[in-house]
Amino acid sequence: MAEDDSYESMLCVKPEVHVYRIPPRASNRGYRAADWKLDEPAWSGRMKITAKGKMAFIKLEDKNTGELFAQAPVDQYPGCVVEAVTDSSRYFVIRIEDGNGRHAFIGLGFADRGDSFDFNVALQDHFKWVKQEGELAKQEASQSTAPKLDLSFKEGQTIKISIGNIKKKDAGGAKPRPAAGGLLPPPPGAKAGGSVLPPPGGEQLVSAAQINTAPLLDFGSLVPAAQPSSDLWGDFTSAGSNSNKDAVQSGWVQFS
Repeated sequence: MAEDDSYESMLCVKPEVHVYRIPPRASNRGYRAADWKLDEPAWSGRMKITAKGKMAFIKLEDKNTGELFAQAPVDQYPGCVVEAVTDSSRYFVIRIEDGNGRHAFIGLGFADRGDSFDFNVALQDHFKWVKQEGELAKQEASQSTAPKLDLSFKEGQTIKISIGNIKKKDAGGAKPRPAAGGLLPPPPGAKAGGSVLPPPGGEQLVSAAQINTAPLLDFGSLVPAAQPSSDLWGDFTSAGSNSNKDAVQSGWVQFS
């Protein structure tokens, strides 16, 4: 809500309220609604609460024509303009003004307790906002009067920044790449010399140098292979002679 004297906002509207004539206060303990003639209200109509800047206004209007019956400017709540009675939560005493400096106190009553609660909360919220706005204005005023901290560099002023934990890189410190086609480097943890780690289970590998090659190199102990016969027709001749004998024994004549 901006503080603007030309803008009037609506805070609360109740369609039916009652106005009572109240007797003078008998003691300093406060007003009592039981002392009023509650069954004979002096006026009944509509109530509006509006806000204009920091001020709130309780307006009593005719419910049909909207004609203003009475108005109570409120500059503080709780305060002397609006005061609750001591024996009920539905009745209040308000101070109305006619605009010419004259004022009077009247009793204001609500038929429902919820309406009186809304009436009370609307005034409380408005003046809570007024208080917050005042505190913000004080803070802004104190900040504007306080000297501002000047962090700009003066003429000729320099600063030195020290950055640690930065190592300089050597120009020739790049790692050489392996030549194309070369062997891959050994894995981490491998010892120089190319020895192979033993397999799991305690088994030992036998190197190729330890394999016994004596049988392969002993040519004299091998069985000589059968030499082919010099007579290429020997096998056929032997086969033919055997067949002639079989033919004579069987009674057939062998033609040569």
